[in-house]
Amino acid sequence: MSPRTMTRVAALALAASGLAAAAAVPASATVRPAEPRSPIVFGAIQYDSPGRDDHSQKSLNAEWVTVTNTGRSAVNLKGWTLTDRAHQTYTFHNLRLAGHQSVRVHTGKGRDTDRDVYQNRRDYAWDNNRDTATLRDSHKHIVATKSWGRR
Repeated sequence: MSPRTMTRVAALALAASGLAAAAAVPASATVRPAEPRSPIVFGAIQYDSPGRDDHSQKSLNAEWVTVTNTGRSAVNLKGWTLTDRAHQTYTFHNLRLAGHQSVRVHTGKGRDTDRDVYQNRRDYAWDNNRDTATLRDSHKHIVATKSWGRR
């Protein structure tokens, strides 16, 4: 072999051994635990009240957001908030949402039950063309968001 060929072979062998050594050293990475996912999520949202928007209680209450507990344990929604893109906010009172249970949050007036609660508004809360519903827990952490329409 010529000296030039021997130099190339030696250089290739050195490079290959360097790659093998680098592959044998484990990569160092910081692993953070995942944020705990809330069992509370949005279900269906009826943001466009069916029929004519005549501001009647029937029409206002046909506009609603469903909040669902997908977990097995009950969650008290006291102090949780539901907000639209214009920052109109509904604050939940002492509502214990059992596991695998849902509650509908209606826009208009009515008598709260464990299945239906009412924001007691006189006007529509949700924009039919474009809006975002945001659910925050009592510590103001965002738990769920759902958007519709043009972005």
